[in-house]
Amino acid sequence: MATIYTHQGENVWKTWMLMGFFLVLVVAAGYAASWYLNSPVILYAAIIFALLMNVGSYWFSDKLVLRMTRARPATREEFPELVNIVENLSITAGLPMPKVYVVDDASPNAFATGRDPEHAVVAATTGILSILDRAELEGVMAHELSHVGNRDMLVMTVAVVLAGSLAMLADFFMRAAFHGGGDRNRSPVMIVIAIVGIILVPIAAQLIQLAISRKREFLADASGALLTRYPEGLASALEKISNYARPMKHANHATAHLFISDPFGGEKRTVGSRISGLFQTHPPASDRIKILREMGE
Repeated sequence: MATIYTHQGENVWKTWMLMGFFLVLVVAAGYAASWYLNSPVILYAAIIFALLMNVGSYWFSDKLVLRMTRARPATREEFPELVNIVENLSITAGLPMPKVYVVDDASPNAFATGRDPEHAVVAATTGILSILDRAELEGVMAHELSHVGNRDMLVMTVAVVLAGSLAMLADFFMRAAFHGGGDRNRSPVMIVIAIVGIILVPIAAQLIQLAISRKREFLADASGALLTRYPEGLASALEKISNYARPMKHANHATAHLFISDPFGGEKRTVGSRISGLFQTHPPASDRIKILREMGE
């Protein structure tokens, strides 16, 4: 039977693969830009940048995510129920007590970050604390602690930093390509290939995030339900969260896949939204709720 620790080794391996793939993408984009601009220095700079960002994403990604989401520490005096729930679930799961943070935002949501269980952080918005009862909040925090136990947040948090870095690097290369000139005597075909390659780098980074996120949410739902032994708690919480239409005040595409629900708004049920949903970081809430209630039966 699956446990909260089932996929730890797999996710650590995926993290190293992600970091290696990032290195290859940056070097490839750097090579294309240096070839187009006829400047080997750009390639060397891209390699150094990739190495520094790999190291930085592993050691400091949690701090960057907390800063981007504007989260603040949750004290036991101010949020006793939240801290007690996380503490009790951590003991049940056999995990170290993570740091608990709160995001001052009316939109209901939560996320986990950190490179390992010893340096984990779980966070909830003030909105989610105001609309969920204790059983529902336990379901949400069990979901987030499942990310911690499965080491999902390592690969997901690293993806935030690396994807954002790739997007910035690609933007820099594109500006350099269009404003910095280049050797116009080079083959037009090769020039097109170089420019297209630079454009595709951030798209590849986004596809990495999508591939990581959707499966991880289903897995954390199942692991969280096993932890609380009450799938209906999380199912009911997801129902309330998905019915809240307003996005978070400081929603960010780079961190969107870390949250339990899409921070850009509730689930829409139009035909267009179902098509665009194929490219979202989160699976449809209705599918997640259906699976959880089937588990309860």
